[in-house]
Amino acid sequence: MSSRRPHSAPKVVPAPMFVSMILIAMAFQPSGLARRSQDTVRTIVSDDFTKNRPKGRGQRNSARKSGKVSEGSSSSGRSYRLASSPTIRRASKTNLSFPAHLGLTIWKLRRVDDSRALLQVRGKGADPWGWIAERVEADTVFQAGDHLRFSIESPRAGYLYVIDRDWFTDGSSGATNLIFPMRGDDNRLQAGRLIDIPAQDQAPFKATPEPNQAGEILTIIVTSSPLTLPISDKALPISNTQLVEWEEMWGAMAERFEMRGGTGQVRTRQEQQAAARKGTRQLTRDDPAPQTIYFLAPKNSGAFLFNLKLFYTR
Repeated sequence: MSSRRPHSAPKVVPAPMFVSMILIAMAFQPSGLARRSQDTVRTIVSDDFTKNRPKGRGQRNSARKSGKVSEGSSSSGRSYRLASSPTIRRASKTNLSFPAHLGLTIWKLRRVDDSRALLQVRGKGADPWGWIAERVEADTVFQAGDHLRFSIESPRAGYLYVIDRDWFTDGSSGATNLIFPMRGDDNRLQAGRLIDIPAQDQAPFKATPEPNQAGEILTIIVTSSPLTLPISDKALPISNTQLVEWEEMWGAMAERFEMRGGTGQVRTRQEQQAAARKGTRQLTRDDPAPQTIYFLAPKNSGAFLFNLKLFYTR
């Protein structure tokens, strides 16, 4: 991908079945996301992720009329399928007191050049520059020239850090750089708040793979307290020694769940507002859930780390 800021140092070329009643009941247990028996392919529902968001207006009115409040309820509940190998079973004794899941939506952008068409879609997710953002799954293979943006959300408070490195066909990797946060970025996570990378007021990433490049690896780190790092207006080089140390301390086995029927959905105005740099709006339980949810088994109760591979083709 191209750099997210012109003066940035690095090249950032950043079993289908309905959910049973037992599974739904499990969604509200303290252990976190609902899951099926360890011996079967699991599914989850979006309520498990969005229950920490504020209630939507429709939910408040409904609760006021009935006199009841359904904890974790949502009129927009969506089903997710397990899209990775089931690995969490091997970490059943892991301390999960720290938030053990994270939401990610990868947006593939397309340009709307016709002014009349832009007016028709602007209220449905087009940004001021004419880009339409559409959901894709995390294992999508991107073409050279594709434009991308990432939205990240946590159901609980924390601090987000993202490291980028190129990944080549021979298994080697390129320079390792912290691409988020930079000076001026707010990396605080909270339920209902989206962090866009790059931010909406910046140009999106552009996939520009080299001839021998298979993709990129984004290392996503969430900590309970901020790290002491020399943040500036340029991407921060991270040594291999430092990255290995963080991986040993915070590395988490991760399972990836993808929303059924989510691919191709256009970004909503509510999602844009929740990701604005100075926005005050939070996503509610009625608003769209992330396209991809990672269920994690961290080594450490104070932080977790996992890798997201992006695949490229020329």
